[in-house]
Amino acid sequence: MDEKAMLAKAKVYLKQEYGEDTVSMDVTGNSVAGNGTGVLSVDCTVSVGGSRSDWSKKFHFKNGEVTRMDWKSR
Repeated sequence: MDEKAMLAKAKVYLKQEYGEDTVSMDVTGNSVAGNGTGVLSVDCTVSVGGSRSDWSKKFHFKNGEVTRMDWKSR
């Protein structure tokens, strides 16, 4: 699974699960294997209702889909 596709899925996940619009997203680590399972780590800025915030997030993928996310403020 390529990184561009994973980033797109991560952005959709943020919008659907948290109502967050992605302002920027930079990959800081990628352990997702060819089968689409692993963790994609990013530093990102998101916007909700016009208010921006900075986060470090880890998207957990299984078979090419985001299953959960860990986060901490930056």
